[in-house]
Amino acid sequence: MVALDIDGTLLRWVDGGSTHEEVSPAVFDAVHRALADGAYVVLASGRSPHGMTRVADLLELHGAERDRLWVVASNGAVIFRYPPMEVVHEETFDARDAVAAVLEHHPNALVAVEERGVGYRVSNHFPAGELSGEMILTEVDDLVSGPVSRVIVRDPEATADDFVELAGKLGLHGTDYVVGWTAWMDLAPVGVSKASGLEHVADRLGLTAADTLAIGDGRNDLEMLRWAGRGVAMGQAVPEVRDAADATTATVDEDGAARELERWFGPVR
Repeated sequence: MVALDIDGTLLRWVDGGSTHEEVSPAVFDAVHRALADGAYVVLASGRSPHGMTRVADLLELHGAERDRLWVVASNGAVIFRYPPMEVVHEETFDARDAVAAVLEHHPNALVAVEERGVGYRVSNHFPAGELSGEMILTEVDDLVSGPVSRVIVRDPEATADDFVELAGKLGLHGTDYVVGWTAWMDLAPVGVSKASGLEHVADRLGLTAADTLAIGDGRNDLEMLRWAGRGVAMGQAVPEVRDAADATTATVDEDGAARELERWFGPVR
């Protein structure tokens, strides 16, 4: 099984913090070498499900001669098959206390919860390009009034280090969290990560962590890189991520994911 992060691994970052929705020829060819050799290619991302199907289409990961794709979305909280989209597993939690604790320190932070198939319900508009789909303005209390699979908290006026320090200070009991490249925090159910999502998929495929090659670049990839039999960090990853990996490849701008895949898989047949 080949588990691939999307943003910063398959897709290159562009100015403004979003990614360019185009797969380089080198990455496309390397992924198809893996498919031709019989590997299961699984996308594993912090993106919501509807933000991942476009990438699956760009990579041409599905087709008449292949099984439906397995996808790990929302940092492991949602697992679905595609196409068509069929959610096969979802973890939810009560996010009210954690969101209130973060907003106490960052009262102007933006909050978002996925509205599947549409976009996100948001407390206010996020910077352009950071969320896929529509943004539906909703009061914070209504956003977290029921169980959710993932909550995004974003403060454009803060930094990633601010959020790392805050999360350590709060503890966020009963909730797991991941801080992104910016002041972006994903709140999730305890024990849920890309690793837990991939383990669910591996079990369904009759595989184990030892059978898995995982490639990623962000803090939300830490558990996945430690879990996989071979975890590889992208060259631009922060030291914490590189330290968690078994190896480091080239940067996303240098097609690092393709370089790693080419080590193990032969030419497309």
